[in-house]
Amino acid sequence: MKPTVLITGGAGFIGRNVCRKLLLSNCSVRIYDNFLPQIHGINDSLPDDIAPHVELVKADIRDRANLLNALENTDVVIHLAAETGTGQSMYEISRYFDVNVQGTANLLDILQNRKSGSSVRSLIVASSRAIYGEGSYTCPEHGLVIPESRTNSRMSSGDFELYCPECEQVVSLADTDETAPFRPMSIYGLTKQVQEQAILMHARTNELNAFALRYQNVFGPGQSLKNPYTGILAVFSNLARQGHPIDVYEDGLESRDFVYIDDVVEATMRAVMHTGPFVGALNVGTGETVPVITVAQEINNYFGNNSEIRVLGAFRLGDIRHNKASTRRLESVLNFKPLIPFQEGLHKFLAWAETQPLEDKTAYQKSVFELQGRGLMGKGRVYIHADNINITS
Repeated sequence: MKPTVLITGGAGFIGRNVCRKLLLSNCSVRIYDNFLPQIHGINDSLPDDIAPHVELVKADIRDRANLLNALENTDVVIHLAAETGTGQSMYEISRYFDVNVQGTANLLDILQNRKSGSSVRSLIVASSRAIYGEGSYTCPEHGLVIPESRTNSRMSSGDFELYCPECEQVVSLADTDETAPFRPMSIYGLTKQVQEQAILMHARTNELNAFALRYQNVFGPGQSLKNPYTGILAVFSNLARQGHPIDVYEDGLESRDFVYIDDVVEATMRAVMHTGPFVGALNVGTGETVPVITVAQEINNYFGNNSEIRVLGAFRLGDIRHNKASTRRLESVLNFKPLIPFQEGLHKFLAWAETQPLEDKTAYQKSVFELQGRGLMGKGRVYIHADNINITS
């Protein structure tokens, strides 16, 4: 029998795509979302291909009464509801804890204490690679190490590298697996850590299945182009389409593990359908890294190279240097490894973005000014024009 699935935050980018896959598998789907304007703009409805086939509950994750009703006769909960802006989280601290932590506590409190018991047999929470902080690196002398966060003083001098905590040698990037310690560098990352641990603790206590899916940098057609606090692909593509300068932080060599939405959906679906017992965390990424300067160059090239790419040496406090996920555990538990290469996924995203209305860059500029005004951005001594950098993915 196909499960009944509740998706909190189900009207968002990942939620909508997971919903479509669930419907194709003949699952019953209930979407719970508050349609936050920062993400959805003025739109407060589901796409036409989804709306007639699901039950929609328009409510906040902190609304206990609505959440209680939404959990009725639910087999699987996919918990996506969260505030997601890393930089924004550093100054809207109370809101991020309230939504991400208290919202999750609300969910678990209902599951634990409802008088009629709960039909929920599996919990899936959208965790994040942000819980690792810098993650794993290799030192020539000490092997695998977890570097300390980079300091303001070093980055201000144009030094963006990471150093061994034992001998201070420069370290090289390694795969970060699920055994790496929690060292979040942002309030967002900290709240995702608490979300994850709370979900897994509840599952162990009540003998449920639970998956903390540590999504890396998820992208693809349909992601929000309005939210200036998340997603460099959305920001860069909007600027490139209008021929505005594209400003890249640090020296442009910082890198990310970008994972395409179809691969994220497949991993999530396999967690939904998993029948054996499992409680734990899984990285959902490609295990490949792409420098941010390469992202900017690829996007600018796609739209005709009309933008100047400026690598100014500015940096955001709380940002990581690199990101490379180990996918070994994902392959072992769910028999799946993301397959879509970054360039293929990027071109699919850009072809879609080209059909969307242009967004005013004012919102992005405002987000930068907010960070600057709160002392969360630094300005390094590096100025490199991107045309002088030769980097390939």
